Amino acid sequence: MHEQHKLARELHAVFHHEIPLSRQMGLTVQRYDGVCLALGAPLAPNINHKATAFAGSLNAVMTLAGWGTVWLLLAERGLHGTIVIQESSTRYQLPVGNDFTATCRVPQADEAERFLAGLRRRGKARLPLKVEIHDGDGRVAVAFTGNYVAFAHVGERQGEGG
Repeated sequence: MHEQHKLARELHAVFHHEIPLSRQMGLTVQRYDGVCLALGAPLAPNINHKATAFAGSLNAVMTLAGWGTVWLLLAERGLHGTIVIQESSTRYQLPVGNDFTATCRVPQADEAERFLAGLRRRGKARLPLKVEIHDGDGRVAVAFTGNYVAFAHVGERQGEGG
């Protein structure tokens, strides 16, 4: 559990360094327990003209929740890579009128291992992920699906070191 807290702190720093917008949005890594990553953001810097969360902010936090999940999957195994989103889809089902949290579940072990094996073997791999934001009553307010692609850093493919 201590390792997961350490990784969550590292991810928070990576977001703020690599994606400056995350600072402006007030993004925080709320928790990571090895099963689920939760990113939070306050409503105030992400508000729209209707006094609800701006769709672009919701989408950005959800995109980062998926990106962060891939980053954690690699970091837990001592791997590093370039992570990009290939495509995504977002359904805005209910307005979000408060601070919000985007959650992304880590893929099941077999799916994660296929992804990592592909990354090691070919130097790149794709991973589909789902992210949700719930309202105060536990209903899904925003649903996001994204396909993320990771590219291994040179020397991390099987047979090239690491």
